[in-house]
Amino acid sequence: MQSTDPRPPGTPSSGHGSASPAERTTTAAERRRVTMATVIGTTVEWYDYFIYASAVGIVFGELFFSGLGENSVILGFATVGVSFLFRPLGAFLAGHYGDRIGRKAILMITLILMGAGTALIGLLPTYDSIGIAAPIILVVLRCIQGISAGGEWGGAALLSVEHAPVTKRGIMGSAPQIGVPLGLLAASGVMALMTQIAPGEAFLAWGWRVPFLLSVVLIAVGYYVRRNVEESPVFAEIAERKQETKTPIVVLFQKYGLVVLVAALVFAGNNAVGYMTTGGFIQRYTTDPEGPIGLEAGPVLWIVTASAVFWLFSTLAAGAICDRLGRRTTYILGWVLLGIGVLALFPLVNQASLGGLFVALAFLSIGLGFTYGPQAALYTELFPASVRFSGVSISYALGSIVGGAFAPTIAAALVSATGSTESVTLYLLGMVIIGLVATLVLRDRSGIPLGPEHEAEQRVNPLRGSSTAVPVLD
Repeated sequence: MQSTDPRPPGTPSSGHGSASPAERTTTAAERRRVTMATVIGTTVEWYDYFIYASAVGIVFGELFFSGLGENSVILGFATVGVSFLFRPLGAFLAGHYGDRIGRKAILMITLILMGAGTALIGLLPTYDSIGIAAPIILVVLRCIQGISAGGEWGGAALLSVEHAPVTKRGIMGSAPQIGVPLGLLAASGVMALMTQIAPGEAFLAWGWRVPFLLSVVLIAVGYYVRRNVEESPVFAEIAERKQETKTPIVVLFQKYGLVVLVAALVFAGNNAVGYMTTGGFIQRYTTDPEGPIGLEAGPVLWIVTASAVFWLFSTLAAGAICDRLGRRTTYILGWVLLGIGVLALFPLVNQASLGGLFVALAFLSIGLGFTYGPQAALYTELFPASVRFSGVSISYALGSIVGGAFAPTIAAALVSATGSTESVTLYLLGMVIIGLVATLVLRDRSGIPLGPEHEAEQRVNPLRGSSTAVPVLD
């Protein structure tokens, strides 16, 4: 067996000296179409997802949970977390069929599913109109969003990275990653705009519904763009060789269960911190009229929107940098930046000024970008081609449960119990440390060939400290 020592970042293995046939045949025009499709598609998906979180932080506690007691805000945040519990179901389904029928078909299904759930939330009567049925239906629709989100990311990540030249996997893999800050930017921006168009009671009456209903238009655009994209060349090669795995999820957990866990913990560290804004906690904490900050919702939403720009550019930068420094080194730099951002977050936010809030979220977003930009490339290079969709999707879904699922709920409960944000800082810092340790456990496999003809090399255990001479699969 050829050596599996870490090779220079961004270069193919010295044992074969070239990328797979699939990686050599994609054209620049095809790669541009794929990049556009993944950016637009994931932006639409995450716009749908984050518009809910923004609404929870501002109005849903009052509109849908007002009859359920004094913990209406915490219950509202809990619905953000409930949807995460259905992400693994979406990941399992998408992973199973994505490794059997392809990446593109799954991405079309997840896009439509997310859009339908979002639009129906925009039409849902409130608690005052239909009582307990309102929050129950809301949770069901939120679960539909969770299933969609669980299947979306893995397909978008693989479509981007498997089309990329070996030296540009990081930057092309950042295309689906920037869908998160773009989705946050769009969701916060539209919400902020509606607070101006329909201020006060008008926003509670109908203004909040407009961003949800706009999803129908965005889904139509995303569907059109994705329909014209070619299937992943790696999967096309697998299909041509008739090497599809009949039970990819079974194989994944039998042979790669520990790799999935470690990869999930990498994402969990980023996700817990990110959901302070994407999950609506900061928005609620800073705008609560009975809280210590008491800022107006409109300016806060505009600041969250502005911070998403920092997240966007740092994500792109990290994707490009990891093609030069390697995924692992870039991640380590990101964890250091994110840890500093966590420590500075609440001391700045608690100044109760818009300037302090902007600086806090802008710096935090840089750390978030550096621990998110390399993720698509990192995950894609961890798993063999035959189980790759299952591996990246399930790792991502499990990481989102451990990290972001209940992060806003935990933060709200900690503030309620202690009367202070110091406990939230410790919680977030602990999640950053978990992400750092998980990153240190992984080998840097930058540049490893992705095609099915190189599965023997892909099957070597990517965990440091394990034997590199024995493949994970027999």
